[in-house]
Order: sequence, then structure tokens, then C-alpha cells
Amino acid sequence: MSRIVLGIVVGVAAPLVVTVGALGGTTAPAPQRVAVGMTEFKFTVSPKTVRKGAVITFAVTNKGGIGHNFKIAAKKTPLIAAGKRGTLKVTFAKAGRYAYLCTLPSHAAAGMKGVLIVK
Repeated sequence: MSRIVLGIVVGVAAPLVVTVGALGGTTAPAPQRVAVGMTEFKFTVSPKTVRKGAVITFAVTNKGGIGHNFKIAAKKTPLIAAGKRGTLKVTFAKAGRYAYLCTLPSHAAAGMKGVLIVK
């Protein structure tokens, strides 16, 4: 009788290992944090490259003297007052170059823009 039980356990364990291994390749990349500093009239972004499929949390700090916002991939923060902070979460499904900017009038033209690379 012990041989039959042993055969059942081995027969069940082998398919489970294959299933777990197959699912392991579909996990999303670990979340990433990107620090964004804002001043008149520029952004400081670090890191400048992130992984596709990961949840990216942009930690935005306004180090300037007037309000600014941060827009990327059709999402943006509300106006962030001088000396205040905000966050924006974005998941990039595709690799590429994504433009970011401050949407307040003339801020992007004055230099508040850049490109984030998604690999």
C-alpha cells in the first residue's frame, strides 16, 4: 500500500512544479520610485530610465518659489505649491520615450520639460 501512496504523491508533485515555474515568468517587475524636483524653470528627474510594466511612483517635490505640476503619459499631478510634495503613479505598458512637462502656461517653453526612457 505504501507504494501506491508514494506513486500518487510523486505524480501530483511533478505537475505542480511545472505550473509554478510557468507562472513565475508572468510576474510584473518590482515597483520603482522616481524622484522629481521642480524649480523655475526645470525638472530634475532620477533615475531617467525605468522598466516597462512596473508601477512607477513619481515622488514630486516643488523646490521652487511658485506652483508647478508634472505631466507624463496623459496623467498629471494637481498644482503643487512652492515647498510642497505630491505623487503620481504610472505604469508604462510599452517601451519607448515618454515626454514630461509642466502644463502651466509658458513653463514648458521656459525649460520645464524632458524625456523619460522606458525599457
